[in-house]
Amino acid sequence: MGIDKFDHEGYSDPTTYEALTNIHREEVAADKKAAYLPLVYVCSPYAGDIENNVKNVKAYSRYAVKENAIPVTPHLFYPQFMDDGNDAE
Repeated sequence: MGIDKFDHEGYSDPTTYEALTNIHREEVAADKKAAYLPLVYVCSPYAGDIENNVKNVKAYSRYAVKENAIPVTPHLFYPQFMDDGNDAE
């Protein structure tokens, strides 16, 4: 980005230069942050107290998203369409 330290008349304009430089720096940092979201495997129990365990893993996953990560929680996904009681599955 070509940010000039001088105004259109050729006079030094350090305030505008610093403001535009800071804006550019923040935009670059935001682009880098948005460009990479790590996958995070959320490991927690499912069996036993299923209702409470599901509530906990949802909170853990929500926290991962809040911290700019992509949670991987197969123990929340697979019980939606598979039955643990069925040996064939």
